[in-house]
Amino acid sequence: METLLIITAAALWGCGAGVLIPRPAYRLSVPTDAPWRSACPAGHPLTGIGNGWLGRARCAAGDSYGPSTLAIASVTAVVCALLAAAVGARPELVVWLLLAPAGVLLALVDFTAHRLPDVLTLPLAAVVLVLLGVAALLPDAGGSWTSALLGSLILGAGYFVLFVISKGFGFGDVKLALVLGAVLGWYGWAIVLIGTFAGYLLGALCGISLILVGRADRKARIPFGPFLLAGTFATVLLGSCAH
Repeated sequence: METLLIITAAALWGCGAGVLIPRPAYRLSVPTDAPWRSACPAGHPLTGIGNGWLGRARCAAGDSYGPSTLAIASVTAVVCALLAAAVGARPELVVWLLLAPAGVLLALVDFTAHRLPDVLTLPLAAVVLVLLGVAALLPDAGGSWTSALLGSLILGAGYFVLFVISKGFGFGDVKLALVLGAVLGWYGWAIVLIGTFAGYLLGALCGISLILVGRADRKARIPFGPFLLAGTFATVLLGSCAH
């Protein structure tokens, strides 16, 4: 009964948070160095809570904009419910539930505009380490803060090397790696390796599929962020079950 209540609460949280994602996704999905969008497609200024960042993705005329609210809310609810089912009542569940909507937002922006904004990635890296540090002090924590910190630093350094020697990575991926390394590192080094490989594998399969159907060539760049996030999510489910 307790597990069912946790899963239900997590799904409701994900749904509510997901409703608020399309507006910042729309505002942030702009080319590099371009200012964030401040008006809806019809030209109405975006106003409201948090200088217009929070609220439904509807303009003054009542028209929706950005990605589908129903689809995003559904995806976020499912992600949060699966995390709750796998992690249970452990302290780190709160951390994962707070990060899940941000991960969905990052995946949307990267998929749409091929960028991972510093305004999201850098604060998330700090927040996840602080929150995991608090979670590690609570009873029944299922991971290690030390390995989370080392995972963040090592994965970030590894992605930086790849950024320098490879044209397939952007610097946004390096900063995202700081977040993902902490999340994966919480469950140990085996999970870091599996999660990193899973993200690469998903990205490679997508690239190969696009080439085979003629929608991309070998020089085309695909947004790796969504695949890195998906690989981390799947591996966190695995790691939480193993612990």
